[in-house]
Amino acid sequence: MTSSYLANSAYNSVNSVVKTERGTEHAVFERVTAQLSRASGPDASMAQRATALHDNRRLWTLMAASVADADNALPQPLRAQIFYLAEFTFQHSRKALTDGLPIVPLIDINTAVMRGLRGEAQAA
Repeated sequence: MTSSYLANSAYNSVNSVVKTERGTEHAVFERVTAQLSRASGPDASMAQRATALHDNRRLWTLMAASVADADNALPQPLRAQIFYLAEFTFQHSRKALTDGLPIVPLIDINTAVMRGLRGEAQAA
């Protein structure tokens, strides 16, 4: 091995992306939302739909638990809104499985949360 190879390999590791907590949350929402989008298509199986809805509920369960924690640093009104969205997500997911309601409202909610995590202003 040459010294230039060793130097390059050492600096390459520094070039890796450092994820913030917010960036990690965004990545999880992005993955789950893509899964919901695939499950909402006309060719999606019931298993795909159930898996996507389950994974989305798991994500929102974590979100609800996080904002219910007294040590959460978010402002109380925002915490309440997130908790309300979690409750809506649970109810709508159940109805999407049992009554065949569309998944699109859940995709829209997740997309809005991703915009917030990116710091984008809400469209008026």
